[in-house]
Amino acid sequence: MSQKVLLTAKEVTIILHRLACQIIEKHADFSDTILVGIQPRGVYLAERIKQILENVYLTPEIKLGYLDITFFRDDFRRTDKPLEANKTKINFIVENKKVIFIDDVLFTGRSIRSALTAIQSFGRPSEIELLVLIDRRFSRNLPIQPDYRGRQVDAINNEKVKVSWIENDGQDGVYLITS
Repeated sequence: MSQKVLLTAKEVTIILHRLACQIIEKHADFSDTILVGIQPRGVYLAERIKQILENVYLTPEIKLGYLDITFFRDDFRRTDKPLEANKTKINFIVENKKVIFIDDVLFTGRSIRSALTAIQSFGRPSEIELLVLIDRRFSRNLPIQPDYRGRQVDAINNEKVKVSWIENDGQDGVYLITS
């Protein structure tokens, strides 16, 4: 197995700031905008974006929720191993709000399709956007594209993109792993 560095910790930080600025450009007033991290790994990215928006760009009171999509996936009954659900934490009204889904890697689009279904349990948003750190653009099974992307990666099917977060893995970085 080989591993190639796609993004260093410094490059990840630069991209996160750029993504935060792009959100500010479109959502100057965040009173009707909600960030929703897709469980499990989109939560780290969502928390970082929220932190940058509030602490660096002084955007007040960003609402952040976590959405578990485990039982909304179209393949959850096709696995032999038992699934472990993550926690959904959305303690605000989604009805008529602008929701920004946040996930680390956009691959086939199936996770986002599941998130679109799952968020309906909390109301009907007026708009939904998608922010991803990595867009694996040539691997889509569904017509889903990000509104905000950190980096496009062209990886073939036997290659895996792994995003490491300091909160979980001890360091920030993005790697292309070939088995």
